[in-house]
Amino acid sequence: MWTIGPVMIAADRALAIAAMWLFLAAGMMVARRTGAAAERAAGVALVVGIVAARLGFVVQHLDAFRVEPWSVIAIWQGGFAPWIGVMAAALTLLLALGRRGATAWMIAVLAVLSLGHAALSAVLAPAPQPLPRGLTLHDLDGKPVAIDALRGKPFVLNLWATWCGPCRREMPMIIDVARASDTPVLLINQRESEAAVRRFLAAERLAGDAVVLDPTSHVAAATRAGGYPTTVFVDAAGRITRRHTGEISRASLMAAIDELEGS
Repeated sequence: MWTIGPVMIAADRALAIAAMWLFLAAGMMVARRTGAAAERAAGVALVVGIVAARLGFVVQHLDAFRVEPWSVIAIWQGGFAPWIGVMAAALTLLLALGRRGATAWMIAVLAVLSLGHAALSAVLAPAPQPLPRGLTLHDLDGKPVAIDALRGKPFVLNLWATWCGPCRREMPMIIDVARASDTPVLLINQRESEAAVRRFLAAERLAGDAVVLDPTSHVAAATRAGGYPTTVFVDAAGRITRRHTGEISRASLMAAIDELEGS
């Protein structure tokens, strides 16, 4: 996760934005060298690639999108099939430019940037980190809830607050997924009172079964959460394998849980 002023952006997303900018810049350079319409072709290929990558992800997770079809357009929540997008972009370049030298140049640039993005994302991805032991929270009735009791099987922690807009938007979905999933999901409120959380749940007509309180934010510190909402995925060995900062879609959440269960 990289921070630019008040804005947080995942490293892989920052790399993807940089790769797209370089691809467009390459289109301009190839157009100048060859006289072909490479600049325009690069722009069209980029759009086609993004749309294809998104649709590929949607097809792979149709069950989640059937529940929330509007979320197909919520691309800011993440969820792409990258290699489908790359292949669609390459085909677009071939159709737009034909068998020219410019085509070979642009497809080579696309391949280098795609492989470079994949390699750098893998290098920059944090290694699984052990979740510290001894983290104890409280449910809405004041009873202690020990996170250590979940060890031995995968589980998910969602850190949220009532004042956080993205938290409020995603919470009904996460509660729904938590009810249906065999993988435990805890919604951990940060630094708010039991009364404030109860008022929020009542106003939004949300169940509080999976909601627990962390008045000192020690879970946020233990998981190195950079902001809210943060969704943390922990494997059966008690290692944090993935962190998602920001609003998460149903499809992305379910895909991450499936991956966690298969690990």
